[in-house]
Amino acid sequence: MTAAMGVFAIEDALVKAASAMMPVGQILIIFGLGGALVFACLARLGKAPLFSREVVSRPMLVRMVFEIVGRLFYVLAIALIPLSTATVILQATPLVVVAGATVIFGEKVGWRRLTAILVGLAGVLIILQPGTEGFSMLSVLAVIGMIGFAGRDLASRAAPRSLATSVLGLYGFLSVAVAGVLFAIWQGAAFVPITGEAALILSGAVLAGVGAYACLMKAMRTGEVSAVTPFRYTRLLFGIGFGILFFGERLSFSMLIGSGLIVASGLVILWRSRSQRAPK
Repeated sequence: MTAAMGVFAIEDALVKAASAMMPVGQILIIFGLGGALVFACLARLGKAPLFSREVVSRPMLVRMVFEIVGRLFYVLAIALIPLSTATVILQATPLVVVAGATVIFGEKVGWRRLTAILVGLAGVLIILQPGTEGFSMLSVLAVIGMIGFAGRDLASRAAPRSLATSVLGLYGFLSVAVAGVLFAIWQGAAFVPITGEAALILSGAVLAGVGAYACLMKAMRTGEVSAVTPFRYTRLLFGIGFGILFFGERLSFSMLIGSGLIVASGLVILWRSRSQRAPK
């Protein structure tokens, strides 16, 4: 999970750089098809069938819908708001995942972890600053993307075990391409010629996305949801660092406070998960 978060942050930075060169819909289509091609090759090398009845199972269809929502709105967020802000908001994903796991998978969440979830969500509100002059509706894009990713992760755990990680990646990236097509039709922006620099950036984003996606799916499918998801918070460090280093972003006081609450809540959830699994 930690490796996935670090490489996802690299992907985010590359996608944000590409958004200054071409429309978001075009980026999503190229990114999605490129990742799908890589995962299709990996699936064939592993002798996994590219299509089976399980691919159109209910968990997989739900997963694809959440993938489309998560990818589309998060890419819009990192294109329109500071990378550090979008990254921090995304860190609420574990809170939503753990809360969802209690309802869908029956995982037990005591009052301490429930309190931690509420504190973390309060941190998101502090960052968003609704009702104040500092509030931006564009930040809501990151919130919707975060909810989409949480739904995808939960659906990934419910996906048939017979499906290889490479097959999950294949259909996940195809969903990204579908999101790009839908947004391109809605936006109506003309596609632009791909320069050598843009091609290099997108190729790096695809490779980073494939590597991170594989690590994420492995973590979500083999580990206890409430135990592995807190390690998502390492993405906060990577994302903020890249935002400051490459895009000249600055952290506000509210973002620092909100980030602290989100990270603290994640650490509490991790601590409680470990203590409950420890032998008595």
